[in-house]
Amino acid sequence: MTQRAFPILFITATRIGDAVLSSGLIRLLADQIPNARFTIVSGPLAAPLFAHVPGLDRVIVMEKGKGKGHWFKLWNQVRHKKWGLVVDLRGSGTAYFLRREKRAVWKRNTGEPMHKVVEAAKVLKLEGDPPSPHLYITPEVQALADQLLVPRLGEPTGPILAVGPASNWVGKIWPIERFAQTAQQLLGPGGALAGGRLLILGGPGDGRMVEELRMASARGRYVDLTGKVDLLTAYAVLKRADLFIGNDSGLMHIAAAAGVPTIGLFGPSDERRYAPWGPNARAVRGPRTFEQFLAVDPDLSQAIRHMSDLPVATVVRAAKALLAEVKAAKDAAPEVVVEESAPEATVEDAAVTPELQPVLEDAAPDADHEPAEAPAPEDTIEADRT
Repeated sequence: MTQRAFPILFITATRIGDAVLSSGLIRLLADQIPNARFTIVSGPLAAPLFAHVPGLDRVIVMEKGKGKGHWFKLWNQVRHKKWGLVVDLRGSGTAYFLRREKRAVWKRNTGEPMHKVVEAAKVLKLEGDPPSPHLYITPEVQALADQLLVPRLGEPTGPILAVGPASNWVGKIWPIERFAQTAQQLLGPGGALAGGRLLILGGPGDGRMVEELRMASARGRYVDLTGKVDLLTAYAVLKRADLFIGNDSGLMHIAAAAGVPTIGLFGPSDERRYAPWGPNARAVRGPRTFEQFLAVDPDLSQAIRHMSDLPVATVVRAAKALLAEVKAAKDAAPEVVVEESAPEATVEDAAVTPELQPVLEDAAPDADHEPAEAPAPEDTIEADRT
């Protein structure tokens, strides 16, 4: 007997970093509700991240319009279906004007700064460890990524140091010459990744920025994919890296989600909210706190190279320490025994799974009635810089 599909409308962030940090919720829902069918709403930059989500019906690319026009347009696109669940991580209020069985809507945190992964989990009222970011790729994407990393005849086949030297704002960019110096110390003789290759990643507009990195690397010892691969291919490539070092950016969060040991470089952004997530991820900053950067640049909008006070030695030391921790943990890990999996849950089972039972707010009594006019929900989520 074919089970009824469970349609989920998932409204996530516009920016790549926030979209990655909330992606664990999609995996949780996909695992807990086997017949889930997803319609995912995202901004144009982050939308490609969700191309291979299981049970995907549609990705709606929402571009900001005049006033709140983009929310009216979205409402018109999704109002004709009755949703099993609406998850709104933008806090827009759209869920209150749609026919749905359940809803989970982001509300602004007024307390102490909270990491975005924890904040996303609280939207579903999850207890315990929040679901870690996760991106879905196909075997074909991974095969393409592996092919990009195949060394040519005579080139080294050692460890891979991946770097993300760009960011969306000049204030968060560590000087490119320091990336080059860091790579030389880690990949050079006696370095933690001695004899390895440098993998350079970035967007289409970052080519000129990384030229100094290419020039500082020995011929055949770097792979420059700047502007040459999409987000999911970058994710697949990073799965093969031994270490990632990069500015606070969407790429940094993609690296951490890929499971590569990740060093995130911070200055005028708050690592309490945006540190790379995972047991093998670390945030590193210079002597100044986030609050001290705010005192100099209250709106975080000035073209100031705030990251100049972060020394190469600090980053190299953090990288070596993280690699040593990862190796020690791997050496100490017991042999994994594969056990027979439990029977697959049905949709009816999933609806009462303990992890999700407290999550979802019951629909209001009038939820099945469409408003006379399209709503004008507020786009209240705090602007992020990832």
